[in-house]
Amino acid sequence: MEDTSKPKEEMPEEPSEGEEEEQIDEPQPEAKSEEPQDESTEEPDVQEKVEETAEETGESSKESEEKVDIAEEPAKAEKKQEKGKKQAKAEVKKEKPKVDRGPDFKYIVRLSNTDVDGEKSVVYGLTSVKGIGVQMATLIADETGIDRNMKIGDLKDPQIEKLQETIDNVSKNAPGWMLNHRKNYETGEDIHLIGSDIDMQLRDEINIMKKIRSYRGIRHERGLPVRGQRTRANNRKGLALGVSKKREPTTAATTTE
Repeated sequence: MEDTSKPKEEMPEEPSEGEEEEQIDEPQPEAKSEEPQDESTEEPDVQEKVEETAEETGESSKESEEKVDIAEEPAKAEKKQEKGKKQAKAEVKKEKPKVDRGPDFKYIVRLSNTDVDGEKSVVYGLTSVKGIGVQMATLIADETGIDRNMKIGDLKDPQIEKLQETIDNVSKNAPGWMLNHRKNYETGEDIHLIGSDIDMQLRDEINIMKKIRSYRGIRHERGLPVRGQRTRANNRKGLALGVSKKREPTTAATTTE
């Protein structure tokens, strides 16, 4: 006896031959790959692009970079051009030739063992002598009766000799407040030193201070500042030691037999 309570299991219908062919022909959707693609394969490197463009145009990488800099920063290019123009103007000024002032013009005049440029005026030409300033030079020019603005190269020989005489006797003609060495150690007079006499007098007076062992003389001997300058942070000479640790005395290990 068959059980009628249980439903009969329906068998799946077999597809016909035409349906099988239709199922096979249908294209199946491709599965998306979850793996990320390399960025390098998608987009070429920027440098490679630059190199390719440089090779195509026949220009080097340096030239291309310079063009980019000029395009990005035109202000810097203008500044460079201005600097070049200024330098060119300075070179032109330096290369100016001397004006021919005639056969009697003296381009170099000898005064107090110093060579004076003949193209300078009398006042500023005399200042090239050591120990003579602008005020002293104007006084000397007025004493000799020579025009201050006249070129020294245009002076004649007697005028140059007169200038030399006034320079030698300037301590007599000039007032005391204009002299550069007042109250001499030996004579106590006010004198005006010129040229190499300044260095000789300075050396002699320093030696005197060292001999009498004055404070200034001792400071000169030790090479320290003489006029009260500080020496903690300034005028440091020699090697800087810094902080040095005390070394502990090392005791030799005694061996007992």
